Amino acid sequence: MPASPASSLAFAQAQLTRRRWLAAALAGSSVAAWAQARQVLQVGPRRALRSLAAAAQAAGEHCLIEVDAGEYRADVAYWPQNGLQLRAVGGRVQLKAEGAHIMGKGIFVTAGQDQRIEGFDFSGARVPDGNGAGIRMDRGSLQLRGCRFHGNQTGLLTNNEVDARLSLEDCEFGPILPGQRHNHNLYVGRIAELRVIGCHLHHGHFGHLLKSRAAFTQLLYSRLSDEPNGRASYELEFPNGGRAWVMGNLIVQGAQTDNPALLAYGAEGQVWPENELILVHNTLIDRRPSGGSYLQLKTQSGPAPVRVRLLNNLFTGPSRMVPARDWEASGNGHAAWDDFVNASEGDYRLRPGSRWQGRAVDAGLAHAPSGPRLILRPERQFQAPHHSVALADAAGRSLSPGAFPLD
Repeated sequence: MPASPASSLAFAQAQLTRRRWLAAALAGSSVAAWAQARQVLQVGPRRALRSLAAAAQAAGEHCLIEVDAGEYRADVAYWPQNGLQLRAVGGRVQLKAEGAHIMGKGIFVTAGQDQRIEGFDFSGARVPDGNGAGIRMDRGSLQLRGCRFHGNQTGLLTNNEVDARLSLEDCEFGPILPGQRHNHNLYVGRIAELRVIGCHLHHGHFGHLLKSRAAFTQLLYSRLSDEPNGRASYELEFPNGGRAWVMGNLIVQGAQTDNPALLAYGAEGQVWPENELILVHNTLIDRRPSGGSYLQLKTQSGPAPVRVRLLNNLFTGPSRMVPARDWEASGNGHAAWDDFVNASEGDYRLRPGSRWQGRAVDAGLAHAPSGPRLILRPERQFQAPHHSVALADAAGRSLSPGAFPLD
């Protein structure tokens, strides 16, 4: 029997209500942004838009910008758009400042939420105040993947924005541009969170390779190394404390360093309510001819005590690591040069038959009170030049201390 006009109308109204409910649900979720049609711009010497500066003027919110590989000289830009994605196409995009800068800060200035940049090289950033950065992150949240910073006064520099977040994967920072200032390869201000994975920071000059004032820093499966002719100060510093989770990293201090400590925590006073330093499965190498310290720790000037966990690390060189009584310390060791495959050539994997093979202990978990947790058993390891790779067949196997637990 055919449906009556009334029942047909009721069915249509129900279907319309259902569609409206679904649309409203999508609009309130992260899916909505991707479900909407995105603006796509193409940049290149044979495109309508020939420069990044022009693209920055034309781009709207949630814009995808595809940039043809090649050199872009004196091409600087300010990016305030939310949801912006910049992606190199067909090879690397090489941004060479050649004296140009935006807002007196650097090559790019970013200020939007949920921004992503992939496959870009930033070089030659100079500004009058000496802090010229490949990228200056004013605010927002930014993800970089496969980007390189070399020959800049500062690689990447952020402002002090307590809600900002920065994530770096498979990126390279160095060498830094020699100068008279203590500039840093990567300098992160008082932001909410920094995450670094599979990156290579090297060839500092007076400044530090990585300086983070973030409330929460994760440094995973990366290499921080002066290299033979580098002369960084600290390789790694957390001047204002906070939560610092450092796992699976190779950290190498060169013979020409200007500082006897590889890593420093709390040197300028703790400002965050939660303070924790976790060092697990790292290899720390000191190539100075005389002894210094692997860790310089200040804990007296902060609002809360610092919890220190020192687990499954290897230390090599003239310095010594003596844990304090209130630290959790286990599975650590002082390795000799001949414990490694080829230390003179920078290969710090454990050689077959080393006394340290298979001697790691169960390190447990790391917890953030209102955020993530981290199983303190490496799942990846650094691979040159600036990547990380998964540990094959790691489940159930005994691990070794250090940054290369299965080699």
